Amino acid sequence: MVSEQDIAERMVAAAREMQDQQDPDATVKSAVDLLVRNVPGCASASISLVYAKKRVETPAASDELAATGDRLQVELQQGPALDTLWDHETVYVPDLRNDDRWPEWGPRLTELTGAASVLTFRLFTVSNVIGALSMYSTEVDGFTEEDKAEGLALAAHIAIAVLAAQRIDQYETALDSRGVISQACGILMERHHLDTNTAFAVLTRLSSTLNVKMRVIAAELVETGKLPTVPSKKSSD
Repeated sequence: MVSEQDIAERMVAAAREMQDQQDPDATVKSAVDLLVRNVPGCASASISLVYAKKRVETPAASDELAATGDRLQVELQQGPALDTLWDHETVYVPDLRNDDRWPEWGPRLTELTGAASVLTFRLFTVSNVIGALSMYSTEVDGFTEEDKAEGLALAAHIAIAVLAAQRIDQYETALDSRGVISQACGILMERHHLDTNTAFAVLTRLSSTLNVKMRVIAAELVETGKLPTVPSKKSSD
């Protein structure tokens, strides 16, 4: 039996490992590796994230079994990870072949991969639902109570680490965008003798007309020295 001290030490090591990652992709990849290494019943693991409060994608899976499990849930619009995201914080499926909650998903996954049971946890903070982690076993009822406790503890660490990485990434992207837009405004100001507000208005108008993000237009100007052209309207016969 694993002692509480052992679990606590694993949690500390896990938190440190995820803290060392530099971006959201690296963080979730590290997280699925941690799940497989630290939870005895976990043969495969994946993390699904929610984007724009509705789109669900799986940026990290330890192997093809876990990737297939998540992909099938999106295709069939049924499965424990989706339920974990919207309805339940934890879902355990001891026997995928005999669970009437997802009559298509479970048997099909077992047939394709040999998966037999799955344990999922919601990844969330007080104000954000971030995603779900899924742990798969090739054994029926493959997760012990200790596995469940350790998975729950890891889920809390993973949620915090992923959210922190996402916010850092968003902040860095915002800084990069601000920098390239400032450079583009400077080019327009020097070339066309514009003031700051007018140069910014030119980029804004182009962004709206072309339906292209301003930072993309600014980056093109900085890189090529030219603004993208607006397609001319063809006169009707």
